[in-house]
Order: sequence, then structure tokens, then C-alpha cells
Amino acid sequence: MITYISHTTEDTKKLGAWFASKLNKGDTLILSGDLGAGKTVFVSGFLDYYGKENEVSSPTFTIINEHNLKKDLVLYHFDVYRFENEEEFTAIGGEEFFEKGICIIEWGEKIKDLLPKSYIKVVISKMEEDFSMRSIEITSVGEKYKSLLKEVELL
Repeated sequence: MITYISHTTEDTKKLGAWFASKLNKGDTLILSGDLGAGKTVFVSGFLDYYGKENEVSSPTFTIINEHNLKKDLVLYHFDVYRFENEEEFTAIGGEEFFEKGICIIEWGEKIKDLLPKSYIKVVISKMEEDFSMRSIEITSVGEKYKSLLKEVELL
């Protein structure tokens, strides 16, 4: 695990854009953190990388937002906060999306047993000493993303 300190909203967006430059079809990233921590800001930066400024919205009520990033690459942005159990994710065919594109899943810990063997977990927390700053913990679950975390350390 590494910790990235975001001093501003723009820093959080830049981190999201950096991940956008690295992730490919079949990759999964889990976003966790309190309401208002910056999960949607992170996704906004991810979309900005692909020229999709102002397209982000939290999929809290729609469950999934689909964004065409470029030819043959789609971002599936899930929010499973309202799910009571993992069966609800299965019922919407959620597992089928893992290989179709890039998946970003807010509150993904709620469906932990359904996640791919390897994924990136990003936990965003407000910092008590300055609520405009964020502590962003990034973990590689499984082997696939361990080298990517080494790159994050250099940011």
C-alpha cells in the first residue's frame, strides 16, 4: 500500500487522470471513502484524460454509468452503495462487465467476493488538519498491479 496526499481537488483529478493513462480493458479499480471524500472527483479526472470533461455524475441511483472513452474502450462506473448484498450485483450482470472495459466501482468492498482476483483499491479520506486535503491509500490486490503502485510512488 502507498499513500498519496492530495492537497487540492485538482490533485485528486490529476491522480484520476494518471490512472486513466495506465488502465486498460479488463482492469478494475475500487473506490472507497466517506460521502463527499472525492470519489466522483477522482472519476472526473479519469474522464478528463479522455476529453470527457463535465461528463461525470455519481451513479448512486442509476447504479452504472457507461462512458465510451475511445474506440473499443468503455468505462463502466458503478456505485454499489445501495446494494444490500452481492446477489444484487450478480442480478444486474455486473460480473460480465469486468472483461468488457475498465470498471471503476464505488463502494466495491460491498461485493468483495465477486471482484476479479486482481484489482486496485483506492481509499480516499478527508484529512482532519485540513478538510481540503485528502489522504489517498492505494493498494494492489493480487499480483497484476504491484508494479503500477511503484510508479504511483514516484508521482
